[in-house]
Amino acid sequence: MSHVALVPPGASVVGTNRRQVALLASLVVGVLLPVLVTAGYLYTRAVDQYASTVAFSVRTESMPSPIELIGGIADIPTSGSADADILFAFIRSQEMVETLDARLGLVEMFSRPEGDPVFGFDPTGSIEDLTDYWRRMVEVIYDPGTGLIEVRALAFAPEDARVIATGVMEESARLIDDLSRVARDDTTAFAREELERAVERLKLARERLTRFRSVTQIVDPSADLQGQMGVLGSLEGQLAATLIDADLLRESTRSGDPRLRQAERRIAVIEARIAAERRKLGQGAGGTGGGDYASLLSEFERLAVDREFAEQSYRAALAAHDQAQAEARRKSRYLAAHIRPTLAQSSEHPRRIVLTAMVGFFALCLWALAALVYYSIRDRR
Repeated sequence: MSHVALVPPGASVVGTNRRQVALLASLVVGVLLPVLVTAGYLYTRAVDQYASTVAFSVRTESMPSPIELIGGIADIPTSGSADADILFAFIRSQEMVETLDARLGLVEMFSRPEGDPVFGFDPTGSIEDLTDYWRRMVEVIYDPGTGLIEVRALAFAPEDARVIATGVMEESARLIDDLSRVARDDTTAFAREELERAVERLKLARERLTRFRSVTQIVDPSADLQGQMGVLGSLEGQLAATLIDADLLRESTRSGDPRLRQAERRIAVIEARIAAERRKLGQGAGGTGGGDYASLLSEFERLAVDREFAEQSYRAALAAHDQAQAEARRKSRYLAAHIRPTLAQSSEHPRRIVLTAMVGFFALCLWALAALVYYSIRDRR
């Protein structure tokens, strides 16, 4: 005999009502209460925030120098990193926060709303806390394609926001000036060092050539060799003429003729002189330097090539130095602001309706997810 459990007719209705009441209570606690708390705080305690906008870019004005137009010398390379990229990182850096805090008193500006702990800054915070808060209050918008930078600074007073935006622009301009000065100094210093090295090289090359001439007592071995070859050629011509005269005398006179003896003596003297001149060609000019003409000529050509190369290097270094000086005087890199720091007339932050709606949306999503998980687990039991 089977047993049948009897359920009171009102039991299912009571269970359903309790479930609906619990679901409604969780909706109130999980969604409505956070929305009310958020709205209450935003509309009663949150202090109005005012925005000031400034926008600028880095401009470089330059014209080709006369040296480039005349000599065709390549332009001096500039910085590899874009100035706008450097500015973007600098505005968000701790160095910017420390500088403006020392100048303007950022901690005092950001901690003015004493009754607003959510949006205000705790004055006891560290510099790292102030930097994080700065990145929340100061928005930097950078377009790499155009190089334009827009800074939007928030503060609890319109004047404070404009002061902060102005400080950002002034510190950015100072950074650009520093970068330009460092680049100019580096460029001119490098060109000056190259010129000094070229001068020393030219001086050394000239000293070596002068020492060679002093030791060998030869100004130009090639010219001296040409002179020696000229003397040798003249002696050989005289020898040939004397030999012909002697042959003619042998045919027309007897062997004891004084004229024939004189011609033979002249031939011997000329041949001795030719031999002496040829020994000079093999042994050099006979100066204290010694050496044959081939060695002297080779050494002289090497020293002359060194001097010529040093002179060309000096001319190139001098032109580069003059160009670097002209670049330092002529080029101008500066910060150009196309939007000056604005002064707000009405507050835009905090965006109370948007924040309240966002809290309600996320609270509703979390509540719905929690309810689905709870009833899914409950129904499996």
